[in-house]
Amino acid sequence: MSSSGNARPEPAGHDARDGGRNDGRDDGRDESPEERADRQWQDLVQEIRVAQTGVQILFGFLLSVAFTTEFRRLPQTDTTIYVVTVVLASLATGALIGPVAFHRLVWGRRIKPETVVWASRLTFIGILLLLATLTTALFLVLRVTTHNALVPWLVAGVLLWYLLCWFALPLWVRGRRRGRGAGRR
Repeated sequence: MSSSGNARPEPAGHDARDGGRNDGRDDGRDESPEERADRQWQDLVQEIRVAQTGVQILFGFLLSVAFTTEFRRLPQTDTTIYVVTVVLASLATGALIGPVAFHRLVWGRRIKPETVVWASRLTFIGILLLLATLTTALFLVLRVTTHNALVPWLVAGVLLWYLLCWFALPLWVRGRRRGRGAGRR
């Protein structure tokens, strides 16, 4: 019940004594939406640093390849795969740097929770683009270095591994957690 004496119940997880700090979420933390957004932002920034470093190193390497003498001898198919890979790396870099620019442009506007949501979306898009970049880069390198018919199968195996590590495993753990009941931690 609310403290004003009317019969309207408070939302789940809300306690009038804590000023509504729990915001209807039963996640075992006593934090306001702003505190939660600050914590989530810090977590997200750490994740972005890992992905951003990897994609930027790969992107830099890919850019330098075009200036080698070997590059001029690539068949048109491999040149096309290279161009697609460079564009994917550039898009991934943009998506993974996007949250920083987003935060900078909305900083001080008291919209940190929305910033976290949008930054998280950009980061996920960046991870998907990084997945595509790594896959096409591997495909190109193996094609050029081995000229082997097994290349598509090797790349498919590595792609499957990425999908397992990056998506299937976390979703499986999340599903198991949900199945056990969200109330227990």
